[in-house]
Amino acid sequence: MKLVELTVNGYLDVLKSDAPAPGGGSVSALAGAQGTGLLMMVCDLTIGKEKYADYQDLCRQAKERATALQIALTEAIDKDTEAFNLVSDAFKMPKSTDEEKKARSGAIAHGTLVATEVPFGVMNLAYEGLLLIQEVVGKSNSNAASDLGVAVLNLITCIKGAWLNVKINLPGVKDEAKKAAFQEDGANLVETAEILANELYLEIANSLE
Repeated sequence: MKLVELTVNGYLDVLKSDAPAPGGGSVSALAGAQGTGLLMMVCDLTIGKEKYADYQDLCRQAKERATALQIALTEAIDKDTEAFNLVSDAFKMPKSTDEEKKARSGAIAHGTLVATEVPFGVMNLAYEGLLLIQEVVGKSNSNAASDLGVAVLNLITCIKGAWLNVKINLPGVKDEAKKAAFQEDGANLVETAEILANELYLEIANSLE
């Protein structure tokens, strides 16, 4: 059964067990899905309200884009665990002959690359979510401002958590060009996202005073 098909209690039971997956990568993707879900809720609480008549199209478009992000982030909850299992299964392959060793090394390299690509993709999806919040903050239902702030926190947690999962896999990425790109692009994204998230959080927090 997929993680996303479990009840909340069922998911937490699996998470706290000694099973190596799901782990931080799946949790990060879930945080991103929660963040986009809150953004969608805030948009829904704004759409149709006369007070926010000038921002109806903006919120409709933001909700539509956030919906696509949430679908992708929700899929990544299981994709991350599946990627981990690829690596784990590869290490269990036989290595008695040169041919077996070669096949095993290739499978490990492939699995590690996938296990790096998945959280890297999650980082980018969550950052798109932050950019959407930037568009609607101050232009959406003020009664749900705190929810928008929690969305920010979930999305930056998603980004930073996924980044840790990228970094732990980087040493095993054999393609040096891809490894360098993951490192540089990922570090830059985290830095940019942290600045944006802090700005958004402070703007929202200040609006509640």
